Amino acid sequence: MSGFNLPELPPIVDLETKTVLKQLSLSHRYLAELKGVARTIPNQSILIQTLPLLEAKDSSAIENIVTTHDELYRMELLEEAIQDSAAKEVQNYRTALRYGFEIVKGKSLLTNNLILEIQKIVKKQESGFRALPGTDLKNFGTGEVIYTPPQRNEDIVRLMNNLEKVINEEEFYPVDPLVKMAVIHYQFESIHPFYDGNGRTGRIINILYLVLNQLLDIPILYLSRYIIQTKEEYYNLLQSVRDSGNWEQWVLYILKGVEETSKNTIVIIQSIKELMDRYKKEIRTNYKKIYSQDLLNNLFKHPYTKIDFLEKDLGISRQTASKYLDALADGGYLKKEKIGRNNLYINVPLYEIFLKN
Repeated sequence: MSGFNLPELPPIVDLETKTVLKQLSLSHRYLAELKGVARTIPNQSILIQTLPLLEAKDSSAIENIVTTHDELYRMELLEEAIQDSAAKEVQNYRTALRYGFEIVKGKSLLTNNLILEIQKIVKKQESGFRALPGTDLKNFGTGEVIYTPPQRNEDIVRLMNNLEKVINEEEFYPVDPLVKMAVIHYQFESIHPFYDGNGRTGRIINILYLVLNQLLDIPILYLSRYIIQTKEEYYNLLQSVRDSGNWEQWVLYILKGVEETSKNTIVIIQSIKELMDRYKKEIRTNYKKIYSQDLLNNLFKHPYTKIDFLEKDLGISRQTASKYLDALADGGYLKKEKIGRNNLYINVPLYEIFLKN
């Protein structure tokens, strides 16, 4: 297949059609509801700790990097003891996402330099934008080349500079930010600027763009789960834009993804809040001497905890932390599990919320 001459943005067609505008109202409605529901959690760091890890797991699964919840959660606590390469790849993704979030929140910019840093963290290597020709996108099953992205480094740099302008300069392409996110994602995946890690980096850009435009306070939108469930449609619609300029269906696909993903994440957060409220009421009643908000936060910022974490979070001795966690395990609020020389304490109901969503 000959190389595709990818044009710079913005698209020459009006993407805010009647059909798109109708879907936009729904997408914005549920995205705003998600933002509001997230604010009902007293300590939003709980969501920042847990939800991006699930996003990382799903985004990596799109690239056939498959791991389990257990492997991820244990690696968070016992990183030196985990050898699973897939879990490490997922951790790299989560680290890149959190790094990007801190930069975007601080600078209110999403630049090419940041995108380069994100890809470097995702892949644990510094390769920069592609400098050599020969990159093709192939059908996993047949090996057939389905798309040849720009090959020359100067074209990749030019297109990425154009994309940076679209992302950060609202007046350059003044359309609804969710429509623009769909355009940005298409363009980034079509430029395919890196030798590896383009998909994961592109999905991190999606989340950071929502934060950049204040549509989310924290990175909690699960688009990767939606893409996994509709993987064939995702790739077909990307190619349809390249082949026939079918922008409307692509934009509608992304907007529907925002709606469905927002609904699902709302359910997760509401479930976490209900469980937190129950634990707060019962532990405060049954364990008056050990209850504190810091203790509750510790039990919910990760499905697994350990003595060291409680000792640090509450500013108590190791012996006291051990006593607290053992008491909660005896009361059925945690499950104690010994792994090697370490005791882990699992918030099983919280773990199950993540497992089934």
